[in-house]
Amino acid sequence: MTAPLPNSLKTADSLVLYGETFASRLLLGTSRYPSPQVLENAVKQSNPGMITVSLRRQGTSTTEAHSGFWDLLKKMAVPVLPNTAGCHSPKEVIATAQMAREVFETNWIKLELIGDDYTLQPDTLRLVSTAETLIKDGFKVLPYCTEDLILCQRLVDVGCQAVMPWAAPIGTGQGPLNPYALKLLRDRLTVPLLVDAGLGLPSHACSVMEWGFDGVLLNTAVALADDPVAMANAFAMSVDAGRTAYLSGAMKAQQSAQASTPLVGTPFWHQS
Repeated sequence: MTAPLPNSLKTADSLVLYGETFASRLLLGTSRYPSPQVLENAVKQSNPGMITVSLRRQGTSTTEAHSGFWDLLKKMAVPVLPNTAGCHSPKEVIATAQMAREVFETNWIKLELIGDDYTLQPDTLRLVSTAETLIKDGFKVLPYCTEDLILCQRLVDVGCQAVMPWAAPIGTGQGPLNPYALKLLRDRLTVPLLVDAGLGLPSHACSVMEWGFDGVLLNTAVALADDPVAMANAFAMSVDAGRTAYLSGAMKAQQSAQASTPLVGTPFWHQS
């Protein structure tokens, strides 16, 4: 079982996106697991706020999408976040999002517009206008993007009520490669920020949560672990720990040693 937040914090500190409240600040992907059963067990163990699914990976017909995998999604009873993985043009993104809305019966969409097949870096030049088009079409857009401050601000300007910058390229597990830029984002933007890609260890997730990020989205780090179920639980606990640490107010780092034991009452020969 995952470790819950203290009662004093969890009630007033739920993740809220586009006015909707979610049970957890961990979002979990559903691809690359050894088996559907392992996926189901990982979801049960970590209790994510949402699970992501790619319509393109599951097939573009309603029949395919409502097959065994879709039945499993419904059985797990976790909110579904369709994504536009594999799309390389705004036209592809919009078509995929509209199909996903019909198939999965949701206006939520994780916007992925890939600009480079090697790094899977988003197409930052067309991402903002694509997000704006989807928002005008009634979607609740969670855009996958880089940690660039200006890009993220423009996404907010066109109506994105949350932004999902990467920590590192998708699937690399390298952890936050540019802490300065991520911390700057958290300092400058007031909308919810969720780190979306590149986390490999629970400590990576704990770190970004300690910086004040509102959540994380994981897939490969859990799915490709030797024990995905145990790793899902570890990430869930690390997200809660990082959030609790952030809310608790960490001590400031000191340049020199600071005695933690007072000298009051100490024998005089210990004070020389």
